[in-house]
Amino acid sequence: MSGQIATWFPLCVGLTAVGLVLSFLAFRRRGVAAGMRVAAWALLPLAAYLTGALQALWTIGTTVVGFVTSLVFSPFVWAGVAVAGVSAVLFVASGVLRGRALSRDGERRKGGKGGKEAPAGPAEAPAVAGGRPAQTGKPAVEAPAKRKSDDDFSDIEDILRRRGIK
Repeated sequence: MSGQIATWFPLCVGLTAVGLVLSFLAFRRRGVAAGMRVAAWALLPLAAYLTGALQALWTIGTTVVGFVTSLVFSPFVWAGVAVAGVSAVLFVASGVLRGRALSRDGERRKGGKGGKEAPAGPAEAPAVAGGRPAQTGKPAVEAPAKRKSDDDFSDIEDILRRRGIK
């Protein structure tokens, strides 16, 4: 065994011995169940030493403490945190600018306030005050064949017309 592991042996044996004495006292005062529970806890330090789990826990603990202290006290780490923050700000800003550019393109295509005219599409008849298309000299384009939902609305329109509701 190495020197570091051998130094843990007296501590583990001592903790187990103290725990077993407390287990005996718990057994006499509070019963068998309490004594057994304290004995189970008392045997864990010795079991951790014998299985090598104590050395693994010690290695993990020293590694975590070393990482945290190097994180807190290292200027290079804080520089890395600052660079990561700048990167995050740039991602957010580029997303905002891209969203604005896409919305401007959409307004231009629709002929909105974006500046350029919308590309030429099918001509629509200008509307009159009633919201109906104005009559132009051109023949009306035939409506596509009626759909089933149009038939449903035509029944409702007939009922409303019969009742005198427009």
